Amino acid sequence: KRPNAKGIVYGKPVHHGINQLKFQRNLRSVAEERVGRRCGNLRVLNSYWVAQDATYKFFEVILVDPSHKTIRRDPRINWACKPSMKHRELRGLTSAGKSHRGLRHKGNHDNKNRPSRRANWKRRQQLSLRRYR
Repeated sequence: KRPNAKGIVYGKPVHHGINQLKFQRNLRSVAEERVGRRCGNLRVLNSYWVAQDATYKFFEVILVDPSHKTIRRDPRINWACKPSMKHRELRGLTSAGKSHRGLRHKGNHDNKNRPSRRANWKRRQQLSLRRYR
């Protein structure tokens, strides 16, 4: 369902669809994103399903404190302390994020997905005029 207030779209009729639209990301990645926004000083490692009822799904999200000495000294996990690991969940780099980006496949299933759909599209749109051709 499209998140419009009272279902009202102030625009052209082509954008009036509300009910038959499906959210593209999975609920697990949404949960990771919410926790990552709430706990900005921590890094989201992963998450897993815990429970669900008729309305909600509940996930536990694993967080790491990059400023903690134990984490910084442990060679198995101190990769999460790098600045490039900030907000992995917002960029689709966690397991749930890779899943909704379609990166669970390899080979022929994956033709237009890698490195990302946008980068792939951009590469195919550009005209390449080599110097010696």
